[in-house]
Parts: sequence; C-alpha cells; structure tokens
Amino acid sequence: MTQPPGNALPATVAAMAALIVMNSPALAQAAAPEKPVVLSYKITKEVPLPGPDRWDFVKYSPTERRVYVAHGDRVSVVDEPTGKVIGQIGNLPGTTHGIEISPETHQGFTTEGHLGLAAAFDLKSLKQTKTIMTAPDADGILYEPTTKHIYVVNGDSGSLSVIDPSSDRNIATINVGSKLEPAAADGKGHIYVNGEEKNEIIAIDAKTNKVTAHWAMPTCQTPHGIAIDRATRRLFSSCANRVLVVLNLDTGATVATLPIGAHSDGAAFDPVRKLVFSSNGDGTLSVIKELSADRFVSSETVRTKPGARTMSIDPKTGRIFLVSAESAPDSATSTAASQHRPTYAPDSVKLLYVDPQPAVTPRAASAQH
Repeated sequence: MTQPPGNALPATVAAMAALIVMNSPALAQAAAPEKPVVLSYKITKEVPLPGPDRWDFVKYSPTERRVYVAHGDRVSVVDEPTGKVIGQIGNLPGTTHGIEISPETHQGFTTEGHLGLAAAFDLKSLKQTKTIMTAPDADGILYEPTTKHIYVVNGDSGSLSVIDPSSDRNIATINVGSKLEPAAADGKGHIYVNGEEKNEIIAIDAKTNKVTAHWAMPTCQTPHGIAIDRATRRLFSSCANRVLVVLNLDTGATVATLPIGAHSDGAAFDPVRKLVFSSNGDGTLSVIKELSADRFVSSETVRTKPGARTMSIDPKTGRIFLVSAESAPDSATSTAASQHRPTYAPDSVKLLYVDPQPAVTPRAASAQH
C-alpha cells in the first residue's frame, strides 16, 4: 500500500484507530474524569463544656443525634446539630469513663472506675435510674447487638462484666487475668478486647461469654484505641509506641502496622469513606486509608488540640468528635504534669467538631500548590 505524505493516516485507518480507543477499557478508564478525594479534616466548631477539667470517652449516638462526654463526675450531653449543651447526667460518684446506649431499652450507661460500677440513665430525662456493681477500674463499655447486652471492661481487674439492660443486672463476669483496655464488637456475636498488659487482642464469644483466643501483636506496645471494619473483618488497635496495628479477625494474623501520633487513646473507622483514625493526645489525628482488606496507607496527620486523645464518629457525615482543654499556665511544672497528666484551666473543656473538607480532584489539588 502506498504511504501518504508526512504522518497522515488514511481516513479509514484513522476511523479504525478512534474506534479502538473508544472500545479499549484501559484507555477509556484513563480518559475518564478523576474521582474526587477528600483532602483534609479540620476543626469546624468548639463547644464549651463548663465543669470539671477531667474527661475520658466521648460517644456519638446517631438515633438521638447527641454527643455524650464523660466529664469528671458527670456525663455532659450535647445536641449535635446545634452544638448546645442540653443536660448532664450527674453528680455521679467518682469519675466517669465509658458511655454506651441500649437501643432496645432506650437508656444509656456510664462507668465509674474507683468504686467499680456502671450507672444506668434514662435518655429522655437524663436522670440516673440505677447503679450496678461491676469491678474496680470499670472503664470501657460497649453494646453487643446479637445478645443485646452491655459489656463493661474492668481494666486493672482484668475482667468484663456483662449487664442485661432489660433488668439492669450484672449477669456474668468474664475473667481474662491481665490488664485490659477498651473492646469492640463485630456485630456477629464476637467481642475483641485490647490486652494492655500482654500486648494482645482477646477474642470472646458473646453467646457463651467465654474467651476463645489470644492473638499476640508483636509490633504493639500497650494497645489503647480499638475499632473494626465489619465488612472486611479487620480490627484496628492504636498503641502507645506510636503505631496502629491491623489484624485479620478470621485468623488473628497481623495484616499491617502503620505510624500514628503519640499518646493515642482512641480509634475509629469510617465505613463510608474507608478511613481509619487514631486520636492522639499530642494534638494530632492520624488518618489512614483502607485501599483493600490487606492494603493500608497513611493519608495525613491533622492538627487538633493537645489532650484530644479519645474520639467518636458519625459514619454518615464523617464528622469526628474529640474533647480537649486549655493547659493551665503552670502545667509544665505542676505535680500532676510530672505524673503524665497536665493540669488544665478551669472551665476550659471543649467538645471539638472535626469535619471532612469539600472533595476536589487530584488534578485540581495539584493546581492549587
């Protein structure tokens, strides 16, 4: 065939080439617009919580659209849409720690560590209705959906107390035998607890209240925060040595170890955006992207506030809730600071709203820099 002058192609060849491009999946995908990505998170609101300068867990409840904050000798309750403090559950003995909701009985529960108890409260009146004895250092707490029971993690006691919300009674004790941190449920009748003392995850069958496995985490020192991706059956544990460990819940094997900030005490998973979070007391929020069940990458480190070490999340909007306070002027030299707990200015505790920012394409993001 005679070649045309220059680089021109015959009209029939050009038409065939265009048809091939249009029907090539790889080339068509490359030509398609880039999918938007979330670039960052930032603090969008700060809600003052007058009262004691101590706090622990924070719990978002999508049913009532409320945020519950364990706040000294009480639980402060914030209306999430308006950011207004609508009440308090208090004055409870000692210091509150964990918070959980029983949807069937329409009541909440909080824990008090010194006396070793859980307190039930009515969601409408916000009045305490009953005190239930558990064990010393009652700390983390969770609702297990298949049994509909409430589990209290008694940290230093090395046990879990099982509460039946229908009767507000402690119906069983699960003895583990070593110090524990908070737990999470997979929604299929299994509970997983951070084993603080032995750097492990303890698996529990909620139907029998028996320990079924101990999974070592060699790369983790002192696990604290815990969260689960129920779809991929991956567990996330944030550790004191500034790493987050990913475990396979079917085998107990470590899938990945990723860097996080210092003094993590909380973790969360966003099932919509496939993101893992670690809230760190050093004033950072570590964000990790789940690419697949076995692939994770560090996405970004968000500046928050010092002390914002516990967290909760609204999975629908992606909004994250943290709690912090302003350090007292002499906190660096105070006795409390030397014992690893800084002192805070009176009435300076705040609930922080941290929101994902508008998504932009990678192409647009690079054009901004």
